[in-house]
Amino acid sequence: MEINVNNKITHLINLIYGDSFSHKDFSILQEKIGNARKVISHQRKANWDEKDVVLITYADQFQNRNEKALPVFTRFYNRWLSDSFSHVHLLPFYPWSSDDGFSVVDYHRVAPETGEWGDVAELKKSTNLMFDFVCNHMSAKSEWFNNYLNQVPGFEEFFIAVDPATDLSAVTRPRALPLLTPFTMSEGTVRHLWTTFSEDQVDLNFASPQVLIAMVDVLLKYLAEGADYIRLDAVGFMWKIPGTTCIHLEQTHRLIQLFRAITEEVAPGTVIITETNVPHKDNISYFGDGTNEAQMVYQFSLPPLVLHSVHSQNVEALCQWAQQLTLPSSETTWFNFLASHDGIGLNPVRGIIPESDILALVEKLQHEGALVNWKNNPDGSRSPYEINVTYLDALSRQDSTDDERIARFLLAHAVLLSFPGVPAIYIQSIIGSRNDYDNVERLGYNRAINRRKYHEGEIDNELECHSSLRYKIYTALKNMLSLRRQQKAFHPDSTAFYDAPNQHVLRIIRVADNGERIAALFNFNEHAQIISSGIHSGVELLTGTPVNGDSVTLNPWQVMWIKEI
Repeated sequence: MEINVNNKITHLINLIYGDSFSHKDFSILQEKIGNARKVISHQRKANWDEKDVVLITYADQFQNRNEKALPVFTRFYNRWLSDSFSHVHLLPFYPWSSDDGFSVVDYHRVAPETGEWGDVAELKKSTNLMFDFVCNHMSAKSEWFNNYLNQVPGFEEFFIAVDPATDLSAVTRPRALPLLTPFTMSEGTVRHLWTTFSEDQVDLNFASPQVLIAMVDVLLKYLAEGADYIRLDAVGFMWKIPGTTCIHLEQTHRLIQLFRAITEEVAPGTVIITETNVPHKDNISYFGDGTNEAQMVYQFSLPPLVLHSVHSQNVEALCQWAQQLTLPSSETTWFNFLASHDGIGLNPVRGIIPESDILALVEKLQHEGALVNWKNNPDGSRSPYEINVTYLDALSRQDSTDDERIARFLLAHAVLLSFPGVPAIYIQSIIGSRNDYDNVERLGYNRAINRRKYHEGEIDNELECHSSLRYKIYTALKNMLSLRRQQKAFHPDSTAFYDAPNQHVLRIIRVADNGERIAALFNFNEHAQIISSGIHSGVELLTGTPVNGDSVTLNPWQVMWIKEI
């Protein structure tokens, strides 16, 4: 069936839905896409470059009881961070009922306590923006779900009812919670609905054309409000077929291709980023053929691999993994990060490092105060799913000195900034936050350890105190960011060569198209290391020190960025 929109869109809808997508459905979709094309005027950046660095934050990260939270954040950002970042990833800022925003009540509104769309537009004057498209599930407190319970016309199939006797043992489970949750319909019958993540996060039924149309409408709204990057949250679970794993299914990949095709139709230059906290080989499948799915995927293996390298003081697994990294096309790159609002996922390193090493890392970090979330396996056993901890505390021992804590932290972030791709830094990292056990006790879940919100002025005061840990981390990381953003060799697409001069030292050589060359050297050891830099004459960027001769000495936990002259 043909309509007056991109043939790629039509083709994908026919592949996914066949005859179940009616002529009326096509007409509604065509009208929505046409209207969006008329109103979207914001020009996106044509390509990424070395200046692109993303800040990950909650919109209500900083609060003042006398005003909405987003203007407070904007003031903080403009004072402390705007010269270090090109983009701000605002974690879900829509009305929500649980999971710190990821149980969305209304996709189309800004949470009243956070602000209004005008406040988002005000922040956009200072930065590019990344929005979350929480496409797999929504809140059980939402109007859409209430309409489903009442079987309002158009909402009859919005969610997924399953006979609880159905064999769902093959379904991949990300959390140790029931897959089905009973809900009472308005007429009194009970339905068991699919809830992958929690009883308050009810999975949407993308097999229904009405759900697709409603969710495309949400995507178009975010594009109209100026999102430069769109993050597809928990996207791997979008399509369900009992008897399968219900993750990474072909229909899910087709839906992502459809989202990209629609985005390119109305807002070319927008970057689609998939969030799939899974083993590496599954994660990179979301690049598709390199032209038709995500332009970026989260580099989920990097955080636990860097952490493993620091605690084992051995870079061999990290180096071997990095040497095998390949991109399917020049239209794709990595979204690199170390910390986020979630914990440090362990599934992405399964198959890269032995399970015994994973368990040893978990045990060590638990001893140092980290918390752990677990997942159920098909055989009935449990495995650690993620480590809940600030990345600052994850890297060091509780009895470490501040100097060692800072050195390990900067080492890890220099690795992040040296890898090909676009780096992202969590707000708690750049302001030097420690584990927040009070927040865990108050909110009742492990991830709260790294999700503390602050009153306006609270962090400013510490950042103004030159003796504070926050100030030392903030200033050192800002300096590193400033230097990194000036180097063509750190362009996301520049060539990267990885090797390990010995088991303690990682060396990354980055070479730009214009020939600019930087040797990034990292000592993951508590003792000094003498190695070959790979550059005979240059300048060490972090200290401004000239380097002559091939041999260099790296102090414990030291980083060098040596630029060839």
